[in-house]
Amino acid sequence: MIQQFKDAVNKGLSAQHKNLPSKYFYDKKGDALFVQIMGLPEYYLTRAEHDIFKNQTSNIIASLKLKKDTYFELIELGAGDGTKTKELLKLLSQEGFDYSYLPIDISQNALDNLESTLKTDLPAVSVKTKQGDYFEVLESLKHSKHPKVILFLGSNIGNMNDAIASIFMQNLSANLNLGDKLFLGVDLIKSEDIVLPAYNDSQGVTAAFNLNLLDRINKELDADFNRNNFIHTPTYNEKEGIAKSYITSTINQDVHIKAINKTFSFIKNEKIHLEISRKYNDEILNNIITNTQFNIKNKLSDSNNYFANYILEIE
Repeated sequence: MIQQFKDAVNKGLSAQHKNLPSKYFYDKKGDALFVQIMGLPEYYLTRAEHDIFKNQTSNIIASLKLKKDTYFELIELGAGDGTKTKELLKLLSQEGFDYSYLPIDISQNALDNLESTLKTDLPAVSVKTKQGDYFEVLESLKHSKHPKVILFLGSNIGNMNDAIASIFMQNLSANLNLGDKLFLGVDLIKSEDIVLPAYNDSQGVTAAFNLNLLDRINKELDADFNRNNFIHTPTYNEKEGIAKSYITSTINQDVHIKAINKTFSFIKNEKIHLEISRKYNDEILNNIITNTQFNIKNKLSDSNNYFANYILEIE
């Protein structure tokens, strides 16, 4: 993992337009900060999707057309703390469905915490955790012949640009069997006054979360980033429906990374691109799945119509 991290940092900071992969936000401190973000008043995404899981749990089960007499695997990509999923697990167990829950995450810390809380909260649930990158894990999915329901929640697909999302969906489709389903959470296109504060909260937690990546590089790659010389600068283009997160250098400066044995120069106001957050509608999603075997079967929205969970099936 450390070699991959080093290679990604070297490649990203050597690019003409500097960038760092957002998946490296999630060390132990990053995990804790993101849990804080999910509870912020401005961060509507988690509440909106939780609204669906809490108040439409039976509708989720009905829309997925799950059968009590057929064992299935419930596989969650990017499981995090599993707060929303626990609502579904609880009802599945109460109603006697036969299944195993396979949470997958890049963060072993997040998986350990999730497994621990599930043992306490839902001890009857069969849990098999798997640490890894989404794309690496997809390959292993094809080996199981049991019916599968993939959960990809939290608008995680929105962190990919459309071209990468299309490839991701093609890979996922290719590793599933006829009748397998995907429960896909996406943030819907909305006005700037709702979206932008979700990535620029008044308490500065999102800024701390993004700048923590510099601390992680300092710690793990022996770099000398001074985070006080960088600021968090998010943007949102309502017309295209894409929010972007940047860290911006406030001065001309050089940063040395010993593990890479390289010095990187930044000019004042130069940006490091960290993440996009694509917002969706039916048309955009249909374009993303054009070259897959997925078909949209249903769609559940929260009470404010901020967020949607689509049910897609391999046909």
